[in-house]
Amino acid sequence: MSDLNLLRTFLAVYRAGSITEAAKLLAISQPTVTAQVRALEQQLGEDLFVRLPRGVEPTPFAHGLAVRVAAPLDALSALDDAAAVSARPVRLAGPAELLCLRVAPALAPLILEGMEIRVTMGLTDALLEELRTGQHDLVISTQRPRSRAFSSVPFMVEEFVLVAAPQWAWQVPSPAFEDMPLITYADHLPIARRYWRSAFGKQLNARPAMTIPDLRGVLSATVAGAGWSVLPRFMCAEELATGRLVELHKPAEPPTNTGYLVQRPGTDADPGVRKVRDLLLDAARGW
Repeated sequence: MSDLNLLRTFLAVYRAGSITEAAKLLAISQPTVTAQVRALEQQLGEDLFVRLPRGVEPTPFAHGLAVRVAAPLDALSALDDAAAVSARPVRLAGPAELLCLRVAPALAPLILEGMEIRVTMGLTDALLEELRTGQHDLVISTQRPRSRAFSSVPFMVEEFVLVAAPQWAWQVPSPAFEDMPLITYADHLPIARRYWRSAFGKQLNARPAMTIPDLRGVLSATVAGAGWSVLPRFMCAEELATGRLVELHKPAEPPTNTGYLVQRPGTDADPGVRKVRDLLLDAARGW
């Protein structure tokens, strides 16, 4: 039977996709990781990774091995340091707007129980990369992760709405409408373009009048009458209910996007991570 340390090193490289990142996670040197992977390959008589210019690619044999050893090794790790795991803060990451407006209030009961939570805000691709290298326990992702190393479940469905202040309500979706001032998250119009393709079946041809890399700022500018925008309904439901914003278009099938709650491998035995995960999944049903 292969040495447990060799299997642990293999699993770290498999999950990190990199000898260098696995060495950081394991707190050992890169040459040691390389030597242990080679030792395991010699014991098994199989190649485990294909070396790439950046990182490594698991072989088919490595995928099968990871499936067989991941759960037992994670369980052993949980037993080895259960006290340390249960005492450390849970590390959660995701989009700033959702974390501030929905997630932070939902976590209040856990804070009152004495739990410590560290929240990081950022964009999905960067956060998933940080999750892969062990910097987070849970990430709220705006897309389904491509990596098979991650465990993910659908979290919430965002509905997008085309909105503006009431003085713009006379406008209708048309080429002239696209000439109205557009307030958006980024120059490449990620949310507005998604809406246009889904609702109108065509490409949006518009230049933003204002870009703000925080949807809360986009909301504020739109309420102030700066122009139109596309926002998640959960962010502007109150403004729509009070008439400070109006929907400029109501498609039969509202454009939506499914978010995912992604968990770092090896954390399922952590009671704190499980509590945060289960609470968020339950709360999101009402969002």
